[in-house]
Amino acid sequence: MTKERSLLFFASITFLLLFFAACRSAKYLEDDQVLVTDIDINGLSPQLKESAGTYVANEIRPNSPLYLSIYNIFNTRNGRYKTDGIKNVGEAPHILDSALVELSSNQIQRFLQTKGYFNAQVKPQVEIKNKKARVAFQANPGAPYLVNEINRTVADPNVDSIYQKDVIPNSTLKSGKQYDAADLFFEREQLYNRMREQGYYDYLRQYMRVAVDTIGLNNQTNLGIQVSNPDSAANHQVYTIDSVYFKIEAAEDALRKNSISNFDTLRQIVYTDETGKFKLSPLSRYAYLRRGQKYSSLNEELSYDRLYEMNGFRSVKINYNKKDSAKLDVQYVLIPRAAMSNQMEGEFTFSSGMSGFNVGNTFSHRNVFGGSETIEVKMRYGVLFDSRLPGSLSDKIFNNDFQIGVNLSFPRLMTPFRVRSVGRFGLPRTTFSSSLQLFFQDQTYANRYFINSLNYLWYEATNKQHSFTPVVIEYRDGRLNDKFMQNLIDQGYELYVRSNNRRYFGLGSQYAFTYNAPKLTSKESFHYFRGAADISGNLLGLLGNALNLKVNDKGEKMLFGVPYLQYVKGEVDYRLYKYLGGNKQFVFRFNSGVIVPYGNNSTLIIFEKSFFSGGMNGIRAWQARTLGPGGYNRSTKPENIRLNLRNLDQLGEVKIETNAEYRFRMLNNFFGAKLNGATFVDAGNIWRLRKDDFNIDGEFVGNRFLSQIAIGTGFGLRVDMDYFTIRLDAGLKVKDPQFRGSNQWVIQHLFNSKDFKNQYALTNSPDRYNFIQYNFGVGMPF
Repeated sequence: MTKERSLLFFASITFLLLFFAACRSAKYLEDDQVLVTDIDINGLSPQLKESAGTYVANEIRPNSPLYLSIYNIFNTRNGRYKTDGIKNVGEAPHILDSALVELSSNQIQRFLQTKGYFNAQVKPQVEIKNKKARVAFQANPGAPYLVNEINRTVADPNVDSIYQKDVIPNSTLKSGKQYDAADLFFEREQLYNRMREQGYYDYLRQYMRVAVDTIGLNNQTNLGIQVSNPDSAANHQVYTIDSVYFKIEAAEDALRKNSISNFDTLRQIVYTDETGKFKLSPLSRYAYLRRGQKYSSLNEELSYDRLYEMNGFRSVKINYNKKDSAKLDVQYVLIPRAAMSNQMEGEFTFSSGMSGFNVGNTFSHRNVFGGSETIEVKMRYGVLFDSRLPGSLSDKIFNNDFQIGVNLSFPRLMTPFRVRSVGRFGLPRTTFSSSLQLFFQDQTYANRYFINSLNYLWYEATNKQHSFTPVVIEYRDGRLNDKFMQNLIDQGYELYVRSNNRRYFGLGSQYAFTYNAPKLTSKESFHYFRGAADISGNLLGLLGNALNLKVNDKGEKMLFGVPYLQYVKGEVDYRLYKYLGGNKQFVFRFNSGVIVPYGNNSTLIIFEKSFFSGGMNGIRAWQARTLGPGGYNRSTKPENIRLNLRNLDQLGEVKIETNAEYRFRMLNNFFGAKLNGATFVDAGNIWRLRKDDFNIDGEFVGNRFLSQIAIGTGFGLRVDMDYFTIRLDAGLKVKDPQFRGSNQWVIQHLFNSKDFKNQYALTNSPDRYNFIQYNFGVGMPF
């Protein structure tokens, strides 16, 4: 039994044990108590039933078997539930309460009436057996009412203008449509938002009233909507901002310093800082309510969002003081978070007879220069000991790994030239990053890797994000021990040598554009796109000729004693999300990329930048890094090569992947979470750009790449815990490009898989052929 199947087997046994333990909970109850084990609503459509179910009181919903079992372990004594000393773990049994049943019935009936079923009737039915209760709500919704006439009356002409221009064109309330109170709530909310966005600070939702008239109409209703003026006022008042106060309050008295309020004439703000640690300039750019402007709830929300996103304040409040002549004074009150924090972590490692430990430390400062700038310093050290080595403890060190990184982030764009404000749609950031890694393995390998970058991130709109890294400088010096390297070459491990014994210098730029990322967790139909470009070595290529750089024995020009990288890489990720109602969704994805080494590295595959296929977010019927390139079959290599080069020989410079996935709800209550399912089909592969003797048949050729497309299908389970999703996908191989002709359709061998696997082992050992690949992860695949 494989490790994945063993895990699945024990997980299933654990689930069954917990389920049966929860089912035995009724025996712990008192004689007059009954455990609710099932709730159902009959007589409604599936979509209406799901919405109506939310109106059942939580106290009479069936327990989660997991949480109830945990509660039983700690809170039972002598065959009964404890009455004192109750531990606050798990979930207490939900006992049948007739009052809550009746209340839930009334709530469901009222909900149906808000959906246009004015004559709806809901009757509860309770079936009790062996101290267990099944509650069924029998609903008779009756015929729905349709909207007949809509009459809108607005007392204030200015309000009526906003109503007609900005609200009614987007209203979901239409004549002839089934009555739905949600349409009225939406229209009222839209008017409230538009009014407050345009300066009507005093406007309240209660100014809109609705009359529903069904008298003399056959399952139809007339609606009368009236927007009134304030009491004793001829119209609604537009407010403007008079004075602006910006105050930094100390979180504790001990941190408070003698502070004096100063008036900033440039920004027209009265500024007070009780901590003495902040500057007004970098903070005020996100205070969008400013002197002389009309009040706007949109600017208020933007101010809250951006000031919180700066990550330097634990509390942000905006207070108002109404003055005569429709004026408002605005006061921003901010309480800072602790400026500095430090986190340490560590772990012990045990692997293949070796043991060791990793220790790490992260130091953060959230206000380096007085504008909520953040600096983060991370350090990590790891060591692995081989007890089989002779000598003292220091002689038994197998490898050392030291890493240090520094990130300095500014909540604004730091450019040598002036740029317009780009903070209305998201907080822009400028980040300077630098990291160093030193790795040493006993008598085998040493690696030094140093990288620096400058990144700008900003939003063109709420759904359009740009990331531009104008400078990426990287230096790597990876060296195999001479004796060890020669031994590898003699055994045919040239690819291992090529991927590890590498020294290079890189100077490049990167850019990425993302569209509709905020919608990825929403239930609606939309398109998602991400495009990225990575270019390195162009400037160095020009300088190489001008500076007459030295050339190594491979013909590569050298900078700082190592060759410099020269390549261009592009990748696109397009997805179509189609909402099918309820909890059903269809997703189509196309992901493709290419990397082209040229100039100084025209024939060198760049391992760190290469593509791979398979795994939990790609072609799920294959384990990560085991598909392709092209029609490459590892049987062309000796057994010792196959054993030692896994994850090194199946990389490529071209990638094409497509995925189609149908998602749906399976259970609304699965151990206190929601259980979703998915069926999927994945197709794609990776290829080499040029013919390579190591990857036979692995190059991209226009007239045959389609025949090298791998196809997999499968089924997945997703446990939605609200804050995160646990995912288990099982992918089944359908078409495998490592074979030829009709033999690529490996699905035909699924039911005589033993013979097929035995034959595969003869040519590809120690590789094993698995028709089904399990993928366990956190989060959605895409």
